[in-house]
Amino acid sequence: MSSSLLFFLFFSRVAFFIAVLIPSTLDGPFVPVTIPLDPSIRLSASQDLPQSDPRVVKRVAAIYPEQIFLSLSTPDAMWVSWVTGDSQIGPKVTPLDPSSVASVVVYGTSSGNYTHMAYGKSEVYSQTYPFEGVLNYTSGIIHHVHITGLEPDTQYYYKCGDPFLAAMSTELQFKTLKLPGPSNYPQRIGIVGDLGLTYNSTSTFDHLLLNDPDLWLLLGDLSYANLYITNGTGASDYGKAFGHSTPIHETYQPRWDMWQRMVEPLTSRVPTMVIEGNHELEQQIDNQTFVAYKARFAVPSEESGSGTSMYYSFDAGGIHFVMIGSYVNYNQSGDQYAWLEKDLANVNRSVTPWLIAITHAPWYNSYRAHYRELECMRQQMEDLLYQYGVDVSFNGHVHAYERMNRIYNYNYDPCAPVYITVGDGGNHENLAIPHADEPGHCPQPSATVDSTFLHLSSYCGFNFTSGPASGQFCWDRQPDWSAFRDSSFGHGIIEVVNSTHLLWTWHRNQDAYDQVVGDQVYIVRQPDVCTNKIVDTIQK
Repeated sequence: MSSSLLFFLFFSRVAFFIAVLIPSTLDGPFVPVTIPLDPSIRLSASQDLPQSDPRVVKRVAAIYPEQIFLSLSTPDAMWVSWVTGDSQIGPKVTPLDPSSVASVVVYGTSSGNYTHMAYGKSEVYSQTYPFEGVLNYTSGIIHHVHITGLEPDTQYYYKCGDPFLAAMSTELQFKTLKLPGPSNYPQRIGIVGDLGLTYNSTSTFDHLLLNDPDLWLLLGDLSYANLYITNGTGASDYGKAFGHSTPIHETYQPRWDMWQRMVEPLTSRVPTMVIEGNHELEQQIDNQTFVAYKARFAVPSEESGSGTSMYYSFDAGGIHFVMIGSYVNYNQSGDQYAWLEKDLANVNRSVTPWLIAITHAPWYNSYRAHYRELECMRQQMEDLLYQYGVDVSFNGHVHAYERMNRIYNYNYDPCAPVYITVGDGGNHENLAIPHADEPGHCPQPSATVDSTFLHLSSYCGFNFTSGPASGQFCWDRQPDWSAFRDSSFGHGIIEVVNSTHLLWTWHRNQDAYDQVVGDQVYIVRQPDVCTNKIVDTIQK
């Protein structure tokens, strides 16, 4: 027998052995597992980076691009965003003139040979307050350029900036994704929630860089600028530190500039998709909200028909992603619900077999933090996701990791989505540790609603009416629908094998990166078994 054949047989046996060790959702429902808190976790590392840290200082002159950020549009197009000029903060600020500098991207398929040029738009935003002693902010000039006519699965080289002022960036590069199709998938998709700007955040980011993703999804709560008052003083709990002494919930907007510099090594070469979290609210004058979020990020809102960056959708090869807003009207009578129903109805599963939903706040969560907080949203939207056969839903908000069994209306259902919470990116508020099923940690039902967003819904909680938790608001042990939970910082990776098998891996920051995984499972679609056809029982 030849040595090459022996190697092939050996490799095949090893690969088969490894595959057998990794469970799949076909093995579910899984017996609930809780990993004890790891004493090696650096809770002290949840301190925010100082403004002098090399990762977050401005590294170019004001006229040159910085904070460069790519995001997907249609399969043959990409958004390129960046910032020029200096932001200002003080009692009085004067916005920069966006027309004073051009928004241009030059690009091509070989280094130094830019055969295409695209022009875009620019804007500035301000965060202002009508209160004495509170500082105001105005941003640098934010540029968004839509580049089109891109070939699939192709390496591109580009520069952005203003060529008429000789103020272009250095050469950067990105690779386009494959076209939508049942055999076309990104190699690796990074998933991070609640990243923040701490030393733990940099650990998560560095681990993600080692995984070299083709696409990065951020599940909301990005810079945590709203943990600071406008003089730059911050705290892990704004309410306790400043809530009784400030006339409005202030934010320190320079943290946004710092955060975008920290992530630029990845966002300048890998398309990155975002959805808003509660920390992006940032109320200001005239009751404006989410102003920084809407200004800083270009997303395919027009391309997907939503008309807003608060919710939208896009394709990544054979995956259709729906980015669902937790902090905009989600009721069945609202615009988001109507858009979502239409978007899901238009998905062609023969082209994009995988259907993945993203929301910031989870619908299923067994930690005390944010326990059943979005119950109203779940009751409004869960039927829609179930009956259109959503395969997986990724969430943030809770600062820990938790993977659910396939679940629909709190019951195991082999055709329901797998809900996974990955809100453990490393932010300043630290980890969620207590569980709602532990003695003394079940919250008062009326206290589970986020009072900031009462305009979206009223109280929708209820006691369970069947099963081990019958008559109770919380279980007295880990719920059967919670398969695996671990209070650790980390990130996740999606690797789609084919149209029916997806490998999900969660990496913990404290582990040896190439030797240990925190959680791993094959998520298996059964399209022949789980038809989940729309029926007339959907409430309108």
